[in-house]
This record gives sequence, structure tokens and C-alpha cells, in this order.
Amino acid sequence: MTTLCEAALIVLNTVDAQEKCRLTRDFYVRWQGGEIAKIGLASPPDRPARPDKPALLLPTQMPKRGGGGNASNKTALLHALAHIELNAVDLAWDILARFSPLAQENGGNEDGFALPKAFYDDWIKVAEDEAKHHMMIEERLNALGASYGDLPAHDGLWEASEKTAHDFPARLAIVPMVLEARGLDVTPNMIAAMKEQGDGETAQMLQVIHDDEITHVRAGTVWFESWCAHYGLDVETHFQSLVRAYFSGLLKRPFNHPSRAQAGMIRDWYEPLAEALKSA
Repeated sequence: MTTLCEAALIVLNTVDAQEKCRLTRDFYVRWQGGEIAKIGLASPPDRPARPDKPALLLPTQMPKRGGGGNASNKTALLHALAHIELNAVDLAWDILARFSPLAQENGGNEDGFALPKAFYDDWIKVAEDEAKHHMMIEERLNALGASYGDLPAHDGLWEASEKTAHDFPARLAIVPMVLEARGLDVTPNMIAAMKEQGDGETAQMLQVIHDDEITHVRAGTVWFESWCAHYGLDVETHFQSLVRAYFSGLLKRPFNHPSRAQAGMIRDWYEPLAEALKSA
């Protein structure tokens, strides 16, 4: 194995969730140490390899999670998060491989847009963070007597990947700048709920995930702005047009404006795409 794209294919074609995460963290260390130095070229699979469990359902088929603080509701919440984080591992590797022709090493596109090594530094770090998150959540599930795969999960995240497989700025707009930004909005309430239940361990874990996700959304924002700058596009209007084209529905309130701001997200970009404010 000599290139980052070869590493991506190994991870994407690995079935076992824990092994997928272990390989990701190992490849990150090798990239950081210079053992992997070339980006290479690859055509990733349309879908990553997945274990037999969890069963994947349509979002509308998913059982409703209860709002209480009992063990089964907490397990359901953590299982859903573990599934999101595992998808996020594959999404990070997919963007590295799928858009590898845009690498400076490979000449970029016909318009002169090319991604420097810094882009690959950012996204392999995202992959490593997501692997860390999945492994943390799995450990917490195990402590509660459960495991990833015990409950069904939905396939919405990978559907977003498929819709944007041909469009680099659309991938950035939808995955980090919409879907991961949504995580910034909802995680603080989860943290507060865990603290109210006296579960400081889960609250601390969720805080780590939230703080890391700020950097992931920021990576999306930085490279989306880079694309827009190259093509002379207005960031706000181009973001909104892509979200309207590729994202079904409106963005959900309430927004975590401070965390979004840390990630480089400007309110004027996303507020026009949101649900109408409810009257008092």
C-alpha cells in the first residue's frame, strides 16, 4: 500500500466496523509520519462494505425513540450516533478517493482548480476523528450491555453521498455544511440531558464529538469557499442553490449559531433555507 487512495479503498471495502475504524486510525498515523506520501487515484465503490447488522431501513420506517432517560432510550440514541459516525468515516474516505482527480498531484481539472495537500490533511483527520467517535460510542454501548448492530439504522447519510458523487462543491455543501452542521445544533441538548440524568461520562463523550465536529464543518466551509473563489462565485448564493438542488426539505431550527460561527458558517448562508420561525 503506497497511496492515500489505496488506503481509502481498503477502508471502504472493510466490512467489520471496528476494523474499519482501526485501519482508519492506523492510516492516519502513516500519513502523518510520511509513510504514505502520495495521494494516487481511485474510483471508490458506490457503497462501502457493511456488516450484516444493523438492518438498514428507510428513515420513515425507523422506530421512534422515546424522550425519557431510561436505559433503552439511551441505548437507542447512542446506537443511532454510532451509525452516523461509521457513515462519517466512509464519507471522509470517499471524498478523498472520489475527487482524487482534483489533486494538484494529479493535475486538477480542466479549469485549473486543484486541491493541495492541505485538503487531504483535513479530510484524513476528519476520518480519524469519526473513527475515534465510533469506537468511543461502541465502548459506551458495551458498558450499557449493547453493541452496534443490535438495533436497525437508517441509510439517509449514504443517500446524500450518492446524490453528490459527481459534484465536488455539492458534496461539501450537503455533507459537512448541512448534515454535520445539524449535529452542532442537536448535540448540546443531548449533553444537557445526559448531565441531568447524572451520566457525566456520556456527556463528556458527546462534548468531545461536538468540538471535533466544529473542525469538520470548518473543513467543508474552507474548501467550499476555495471552490467559489476559483470560479468567482458568491459563497452564499452558490451554497443555497446547491442545498435547494440536492437536499430534500428545509433546514431545521433551532440553530447553534455560536458553534456554526466557529465552523465558518455565516447565518445569511443558512437562515434563508430554514423552517419559518414559529409565532409565539
